[in-house]
Amino acid sequence: MDKMKEVVLEYVIDEYIDEDDDEEVGVDSPLISSGIVDSFSMVSLKRFLENKYKVRLSDEEATPEAFDTVTSICSLVQKHLG
Repeated sequence: MDKMKEVVLEYVIDEYIDEDDDEEVGVDSPLISSGIVDSFSMVSLKRFLENKYKVRLSDEEATPEAFDTVTSICSLVQKHLG
């Protein structure tokens, strides 16, 4: 797994998964559609990505589809890293 996926996955687990929750979350686990990340969480996740990777993600790009898996999130960020 590449470094970005590790970083984003770790952030998601730290921020949005309760310690007593035994749910396994991987890079292709649905985050939005399973309710792990809600619209409020998406805003903080977007801010984290922008700060960490020094990119600007437009609201049009930050869709539930784009933020539904760690893999899709990283693909979006990669586009901005060029």
